[in-house]
Amino acid sequence: MRTDDDSWDITTSVGSTALFVAAARALEAQRPEPLALDPYAEIFCRAVGGEWSDLLDGKASGSHGRQLLETDFGGHFVSFQGARTRYFDAYFADAVAAGVRQIVIVAAGLDSRAYRLPWLDATVIFEIDQPRVLEFKRDVMADLGDSPRADRREVAVDLREDWSQALRDNGFDPSMPTAWIAEGLLIYLPAAAQEQLFVGIDALSSPGSRIAVEEGRPMPSQVFEAKRQEERDSDRAGSFFTLIYNEQVAPAAEWFGSRGWNATPTRLTDYLNGVGRPIPADDPESGPMADANSLVTAVKRG
Repeated sequence: MRTDDDSWDITTSVGSTALFVAAARALEAQRPEPLALDPYAEIFCRAVGGEWSDLLDGKASGSHGRQLLETDFGGHFVSFQGARTRYFDAYFADAVAAGVRQIVIVAAGLDSRAYRLPWLDATVIFEIDQPRVLEFKRDVMADLGDSPRADRREVAVDLREDWSQALRDNGFDPSMPTAWIAEGLLIYLPAAAQEQLFVGIDALSSPGSRIAVEEGRPMPSQVFEAKRQEERDSDRAGSFFTLIYNEQVAPAAEWFGSRGWNATPTRLTDYLNGVGRPIPADDPESGPMADANSLVTAVKRG
């Protein structure tokens, strides 16, 4: 269960969800026609080893492996991660085409875009996350010998702290257009923290800045509590429902749209249909998840 002052590394609590997502991206890469390719996803999983390596070898040696390899939900979740990666990669391609040279990856986790996407000269990429999460990625990349394709700067700060000042302390320039991303983050924040994050992004964004987020519509409270209890009673306790908040300050398109941004929401089900990975409407678990999720981009007007 989450607490107000909890922390984590890459293998515990919220940190482990980054590994779960990386594993899904690595499994997507194994498919004949992957929606997106992240060559570092497998490297991160194998650096941790154990069940994470087993999972990529098709062995369901732990609860995460069983969930991804042995359930219909797991197959759809892999498609979801491939589609989500494709969507946000395209978002950054548009930002680069528009000349944006300042990037902020909020709750960066195992995001490898600083290393695998083409960036304009003089681009600065700020990655915000817990210190031990950033340390893991830094060490893996150092052992691999790979360098980022832009000026990558780690901002080791908890989002519940003064992250905006930490950004400035690392050279962030609020007068420059910025491309922000909050991928796979909002469900791990209570509504008040989502509001604080949105307010901070808006305040630091000059005209021409961009934001991309993934968001989920809250579940009915009784359904959510039942899911939490089911997780507590199983060997998957602490893997998802006991880590997230079933809250939303407002739909992102509505929140940013009312504050001078041109926002475009895309329902996840529509995006999955468009890339040829539809989820059957009658799927009892994956269907409602996809229906509740949206991908949103917005550009701040001048």
